Amino acid sequence: MDTVTHTLFGLTLYGSVDKTRMSRKEKGALLLAAVGGSQIPDIDVISAWWDTQGRYQMWHRGITHSVFLVPVWAALITLIVRLLFKVRGWFWFGLAALAVLIHDVSDLFNAWGTGFLEPFSAVRVTFGTIPIVDVLFWIIMGGAFLFAKFGRGRWRSHHVFRIAWGLIALHVAIQTSQGYAIHNSLKEEYEQIALSADFVPGVFTVIGKQDNIVEIRKGTLWSGMEEVAVLTSKEDADLDKLFAANPKARTLYEWSPFVVIVEDGSRLGLYDPRFYRNGQSFLFEYMDHVEDGK
Repeated sequence: MDTVTHTLFGLTLYGSVDKTRMSRKEKGALLLAAVGGSQIPDIDVISAWWDTQGRYQMWHRGITHSVFLVPVWAALITLIVRLLFKVRGWFWFGLAALAVLIHDVSDLFNAWGTGFLEPFSAVRVTFGTIPIVDVLFWIIMGGAFLFAKFGRGRWRSHHVFRIAWGLIALHVAIQTSQGYAIHNSLKEEYEQIALSADFVPGVFTVIGKQDNIVEIRKGTLWSGMEEVAVLTSKEDADLDKLFAANPKARTLYEWSPFVVIVEDGSRLGLYDPRFYRNGQSFLFEYMDHVEDGK
């Protein structure tokens, strides 16, 4: 998910805790644990500062998003809140761990995926059933904030935010069940298949590869999937030459479930077809051919 969504997750987690008997320091510790835990896996973005080999694509959402690091991040945040707010107890560890876990698990559902099982597996785990920016998440959480602040009635504030979490879980379940049904209906047609959720709920893109042909279909479970593009991959191209000239291309090749290889006489490259829009993919790495290298 994007940074805004992760921040909102942290604030919604903060709101879902009953703070009636909490002191000001405890509320501060709660806010830091909830929002800090919701953000800390993305600390890997700083790896771009020293990346000289084009490996950032693998490092981002890699080991820092591993389920095995959840207790490590939680312990670090617990130590910080203890030093800053002088609070003690396992509650802070548990809350921080939950915040980190929500971050890691939510990232599994979009096409980018995470290294959820690193270092024991380098596979990028991705379901592709939730877009990276899900406006419905924002609407649910934004509605909870407004209702908790301005609403009148018997609902206490933390109950409102807990209902919001229930609606978020319901949305994820509905999206994932639809995506799974679409994926399952088409998987026999291809050697490799990937799913990517659209920004509009219920709309999905299916990317299937058979030999050197990649087909892209878009639609819903109810209306069917319409073919929007057919791509040809130059599977016999010399990728070693590309990898030597552009290390980011090797990283993209390892990171993506499968790629489309392009060799058109002027350049050699590859791209991830899951992010193919308007005739191109923004995840595209290539090298220009030189006259003696054609």
